[in-house]
Amino acid sequence: MNVSEYLDKIRQEKGAGYFLLLDPDRLQLPEVVDLAVKAAENGVDALLVGSSILINSGFDALIKAVKAVVNIPVIIFPGSAMQISHYADAILFLSLISGRNPDYLIGQQVRSAPIIKHINLEALSTGYMLIKSGNYTSAEYMSNTSPIPSDKPDIARATALAAQILGMKLIYLEAGSGAAQPVPLEMVRKVAKYVDIPVIVGGGIREPEAARERVLAGASFIVTGNFFENRNNHHMISEFAEAIHVPQTKK
Repeated sequence: MNVSEYLDKIRQEKGAGYFLLLDPDRLQLPEVVDLAVKAAENGVDALLVGSSILINSGFDALIKAVKAVVNIPVIIFPGSAMQISHYADAILFLSLISGRNPDYLIGQQVRSAPIIKHINLEALSTGYMLIKSGNYTSAEYMSNTSPIPSDKPDIARATALAAQILGMKLIYLEAGSGAAQPVPLEMVRKVAKYVDIPVIVGGGIREPEAARERVLAGASFIVTGNFFENRNNHHMISEFAEAIHVPQTKK
């Protein structure tokens, strides 16, 4: 079973899936491994690994170390073409469709595609959309693009539909790391209803109830990130998993 089939199975069995993002620039390797283990033991369905910048070296070693201690997929969430590893199970092949910077629409993808083919890494084609969150995020700064205003769901759903028609397999609505506010429920609802492909929602989700609300609005996968970089919050991983896994409510 490849990762795409696994994610479909998760949606069918659990209603929605739970991803936890590990940022190599915000945690040391032992902390990343420890958090990965706790995530796998407490209901997380897959791990995302990536950073907006990637200051720390040893990306390959980190992926390999995480793979050695978990039995759930490890998926690269790349900030650039530099973040590729043959140790990963898959990569979100992102195109930043909310912006108009050609390097993040297609430039980074052209650089990375031959490497991905060479190492036979499963690529999950993903329309990546930055949504205004109240903060100036790292993704916004590094990509030199403007996010979609949070009160413009029609722009978001039209953009998502364009990605689907272009053949992308996932939509990722991203408020950004440390976002003041998560992607609004109305936007999640309108986008999920308008497209026929799974919608990932991440950024600014700090409470299990906020995660559940976005699942009920139509999100297929929820991502939490820097909230769990605080070790005092690790006990809440299972609470998020329980809130997200609500199959009886899914369409």
